[in-house]
Amino acid sequence: MWHGILKICIINTQKIGRMTIDLMDYVIEFHKDAERQGPGSDEATRKALQYIPELSENARILDIGCGTGAQTMVLAKNTKAQIIAVDMLQEFLYKLQEKIDRKNLNNRIVTKKSLMDNLDFQEKSFDVIWSEGAIYNIGFEKGLLEWIRLLKDGGYVVVSEISWFTDKRPKEIEEYWIDAYSEIDTIDTKLSIIEKCGYDPILHFVLQESCWMDHYYTPMLLRSDSFLEKYNYEEGAKEFIKMGLDE
Repeated sequence: MWHGILKICIINTQKIGRMTIDLMDYVIEFHKDAERQGPGSDEATRKALQYIPELSENARILDIGCGTGAQTMVLAKNTKAQIIAVDMLQEFLYKLQEKIDRKNLNNRIVTKKSLMDNLDFQEKSFDVIWSEGAIYNIGFEKGLLEWIRLLKDGGYVVVSEISWFTDKRPKEIEEYWIDAYSEIDTIDTKLSIIEKCGYDPILHFVLQESCWMDHYYTPMLLRSDSFLEKYNYEEGAKEFIKMGLDE
């Protein structure tokens, strides 16, 4: 039986597959210098990590959808494990590599450009699969089903996933999120999906408000003006910023 730690949060639901080339340029330029590309915190990463048995220097972690690697660096600092950090955007991986070089961690962290639904690793080769704010790109159930083959027996998965906290929501909010991410559902439903996929859930928790405001939205607001100025306040850039702040 594999284990699953579910870290519940609301995440950016703009799917990469729907993006135009221009929008991808905006995404890269706006987020590549950010500490985080989604809500989270070092504290939340450490909280999830404490429920995993201590990892030896021979253990392997696969960080899927790593972005510029905020959680990657926390994993490296708080474990002895070897880490492979995967993302589809090379520009994000360059930023992570700069962090790796500064901390002299090239002997422990390797970056790899890859799509999360095309991971060419050997089966049962990782002790932990970690994915903060990213599994929505492939789909929650599909990701869990595809990635389980990469886990060693008794391995762990840590993911975050958008979930309803209650069964009743304002109609406008419900329609917005269903349109943005059709797989949105309650925490209980997500836990049942985890079990259906062959995992044994051992922990889930909701990200604190500071994971949104202090570590995601406030930094976004602070860099929005310079981003718009760089693009001469063109309509596409303004719409991109509005889309991000409306989420």
